[in-house]
Amino acid sequence: MFLGNSDVIDDDVIDAVEGADPDGPAPVREACTVLEALNRISGKWAIGILLNLSHGPVRFTELERSVPGISRRMLTLTLRNLERDGLIERTVYATVPPKVEYRGTEMADELYASLKGLTAWAERHRDAIARSRDSYDREQAAGGLG
Repeated sequence: MFLGNSDVIDDDVIDAVEGADPDGPAPVREACTVLEALNRISGKWAIGILLNLSHGPVRFTELERSVPGISRRMLTLTLRNLERDGLIERTVYATVPPKVEYRGTEMADELYASLKGLTAWAERHRDAIARSRDSYDREQAAGGLG
């Protein structure tokens, strides 16, 4: 489990989270929930899915096409987890074949503002990050100590 560095959660609670009993003391349960939610939205596919859903309802196949590299199984699992966490809603229409749409919830709309800021930050710093990576890789290839 990713624990990260948090100013919000007490260090003792973070230390206790790894391997913690989910039915244990309330501060540990609360920390687990926060960290699990952060892990969920920072996963490889969740941000792309949430950004796609921010524009309105989207069908499964549209999501599959719009999130590059995601497999059908991983899309299904990620959608289920986001639905479980209350970030998306799944609507099945009684048609033949069945039509399924996904849409972000109010909670996802609130998160979208943060994701938009994160995306803007990444776009602003894309070139600097690429230069830094190139420089680091050249140093490592030249036998630099890390």
